[in-house]
Amino acid sequence: MKVYLASQPVGFCKDPDSLLSLVRDAGSDPFSGALYVFRAKRTDRVKIVWWDGTGVCLFARRLEKSSFCWPRIGPVRV
Repeated sequence: MKVYLASQPVGFCKDPDSLLSLVRDAGSDPFSGALYVFRAKRTDRVKIVWWDGTGVCLFARRLEKSSFCWPRIGPVRV
């Protein structure tokens, strides 16, 4: 299974359809069966959107006492 991680934080008021439209806008197929992971500005929150073949699944997770370890966001070096 492929997992795609959004490099920029997204607003966490977005519903699954709004998140799938971000996937489409990025040029990916939201119905490919891949997991699409989105983070909030606060590093303790994550949302995952997945098409299981019958519908869209939304997983949300908030850590109480710690935070997710995210890669640094910066310019791409070649």
